[in-house]
Amino acid sequence: MMKINFADECKVCTRPFTVFRWRPGGQDARYKKTEICQTCAKMKNVCQTCLLDLEYNLPVQVRDQAVQGSIGAPGSIAGVIIPHSDVHREYFAQQADKLVAAGTLPYDNAEPTSDMAQRLARNAPYYKRNRAHICSFFVRGTCKRGATCPYLHEMPEEKEDFSHQKLRDRYFGVNDPVAAKMMKRVEGWHKLVPPEDKDITTLWIGGVDYNLDIGEDDLRDALYAFGEIKSIKLRTEKSCAFVQFTTREAAELCAQKMFHKLVVKGANLKIAWAKPQVHQESTPGTSGSDARKPGDRFASYNEQMLAYPPPPPPGMSYPAPAAGGASTPAMYYPSMSTSALGANLKK
Repeated sequence: MMKINFADECKVCTRPFTVFRWRPGGQDARYKKTEICQTCAKMKNVCQTCLLDLEYNLPVQVRDQAVQGSIGAPGSIAGVIIPHSDVHREYFAQQADKLVAAGTLPYDNAEPTSDMAQRLARNAPYYKRNRAHICSFFVRGTCKRGATCPYLHEMPEEKEDFSHQKLRDRYFGVNDPVAAKMMKRVEGWHKLVPPEDKDITTLWIGGVDYNLDIGEDDLRDALYAFGEIKSIKLRTEKSCAFVQFTTREAAELCAQKMFHKLVVKGANLKIAWAKPQVHQESTPGTSGSDARKPGDRFASYNEQMLAYPPPPPPGMSYPAPAAGGASTPAMYYPSMSTSALGANLKK
């Protein structure tokens, strides 16, 4: 990592600041550097490099729509519009420095107004952000560096172009194409529709990973307020659980209130209506006890071998049918003995 004092001006307040430049992830990654000063970053609670929210890892425009507090209007900090003249901008920056030094930041008391921020939050690291840019000479077929080229040698994918967005717009949360794409996805969220079968009172809970150590008591504590719970069955091998309520009204209330809002031990769990179980019927002519089990495949094979014996050896024939129309007795071969396994033991 390189530290350069007063190497560049802040893209927001235009004051010179200390720039940090580094390469994350080895030789295949691209160099990254800070774009705004620490004061502007703390006033908006964003990263100095990517300008995403530090808590939810979301664009400022999406974060401001999901969080309430002293955020102000778009194009402002703490409700104060940033002036355009040099003198007033310097005074505004001095006041912002005093707020940062006193620890009274605008987003300290901000609270989410809905579950949108938690649903859109990116909890896992996004390593593709550190990849190098695509080599423009390689796209044109004129790159001669080969393996020594620090840029990616691959063709770009045909998708929306977000490379022309302005950094100041991202900071103030206006005209951000990435935020607009995420908000379209929010508009397409559907609601949980209850099934027509009124006898279904069971809810499926997904995301119950065994690494999180979520037990029946944790689920009961999170859902008991909606009604009496009849049973809770955990399926840790499938990372899910089934919660059955005593009444349909309690199950519908729980599904309505906790859809995309169920959080247990810091994990966002999914919730849906359980599907009715389909009981497998036995084949005609067999009862439940006589039905063949999956583990009886070897027994079935032995029965077929006895019912259809192999042809007799040359020079031999099957015994004559017994009197009274009895079935032909099966011929016995030494190789059919399970103890000898077809071998002639010599004493």
